[in-house]
Amino acid sequence: MPKKKQTQNEPDSTYVLKVVLFIILGSLWLKFSEPLTIGGSFQLLGIPLGLFIGLAFAAHDHFQVDRKIEYAILIVMTIVSLFLPVGIIL
Repeated sequence: MPKKKQTQNEPDSTYVLKVVLFIILGSLWLKFSEPLTIGGSFQLLGIPLGLFIGLAFAAHDHFQVDRKIEYAILIVMTIVSLFLPVGIIL
């Protein structure tokens, strides 16, 4: 008889906590009080610090489906929070 695959289920509370964590990390920016001008035409408003931290956490997730959702949450929150007054201002 072939062995049955054991599926691991994650509790709903753990999943919601992870989603909240990635929303918070996606909105964490290290912003500059004045944009940095690079090369005369490119302006750098800030560094998405939370995106990099969140990508490191999501890369070690055991569930492949959750990892894709976490990447999507991180990217959307990073883009949205770029235009909001959220983050650490230097």
